Amino acid sequence: MKYPMWLLKAAIFFVLFAFALNNQAPVTLHLFFGASWQAPLVLVLLAALVLGVFLGVAVMLPLWLRARKAAVAAPAAERADALPPSEAPTPTVEPTDPRHGI
Repeated sequence: MKYPMWLLKAAIFFVLFAFALNNQAPVTLHLFFGASWQAPLVLVLLAALVLGVFLGVAVMLPLWLRARKAAVAAPAAERADALPPSEAPTPTVEPTDPRHGI
């Protein structure tokens, strides 16, 4: 039986909403040089998630840009090296293995 996608999204939303309601107790983060930050636990977890996603994207961004640049440059190089259709090699058909009975 196929369930509609909205049902899965609604279930995920209600689980996360219940998690947020159950974690409203204030927590204190003791930072450097005597600084501290007091906030509900769910906000501290959300901030940690956002910071982690931001750092992950920042680390991967140079690799993504380099791969994108290589992908854009690759078709141009392939066009320059392409043979005319009359000179293109024809694919060879491999013989079948007689042990398989085909």
